[in-house]
Amino acid sequence: MPNDLTLLTSAARTAGAIALRFWKADPLTWEKGDAGPVTEADIAANDHLHETLRSAHPTYGWLSEESDHDPNRLTADHCFIVDPIDGTRAFIAGERAWAISLAIAHHGQITAAAVFLPAMNKLYAAARGQGATLNGAPIHASQSSDPETAIILASRPVMHEDNWRSTPPQNRHYRPSIAYRACLVAEGRFDAMITLRPTWEWDIAAATLITSEAGGTATTRTGAPLIFNTQTAQTNGCLVTATPLHQNLLSRLAYGG
Repeated sequence: MPNDLTLLTSAARTAGAIALRFWKADPLTWEKGDAGPVTEADIAANDHLHETLRSAHPTYGWLSEESDHDPNRLTADHCFIVDPIDGTRAFIAGERAWAISLAIAHHGQITAAAVFLPAMNKLYAAARGQGATLNGAPIHASQSSDPETAIILASRPVMHEDNWRSTPPQNRHYRPSIAYRACLVAEGRFDAMITLRPTWEWDIAAATLITSEAGGTATTRTGAPLIFNTQTAQTNGCLVTATPLHQNLLSRLAYGG
């Protein structure tokens, strides 16, 4: 039986190969109400992941963006948290920055994680207490501490002045996948990732462990600890930063501690 991290990284790669068959191939696409678009690639990858992961650990709960609610997950000691394609709009547009995000939660804390960008062949991975890697090489968050010079990943509405106690930081960038944004902080290429809306667990579960194992810090938008496999499957936003930057940035947010 493979360990959890080996299981996740292998499953991420095989699901990525499935998704790539649909990428730039005009996949069937439909809307999920307010939840945005979904494609046949999302479903095919999700079906493969469900079969692969649950076959390895039948007693683990299951929480996925593309699956019906599994009430048994709330009483399971372990739970898979899955986003078969994070950044579906980018996938549909033929862009490269979409990701497969896989995590395992144990009593609310993430213990193993993989985020794979198939079109870029970038595999981020981490297990609790074992550090974080990109394609097998160790990665580390930056040591940035000044919000004025920090390079921040966020959507444009996050930087609206109403969300800040003082002038918002000016060096803003964007990537369509939330998981990828957080992994870029883990990699040290960016200093922070901010999302203020209620955030689906499957978008951030894997990437926040990768960031923390890379020496960064990940909390809710108010600085509270992140807890996963909850009833609502959502967190109160997410703030992922270089550790020296975290409190300085948090104190400037209107919602910060």
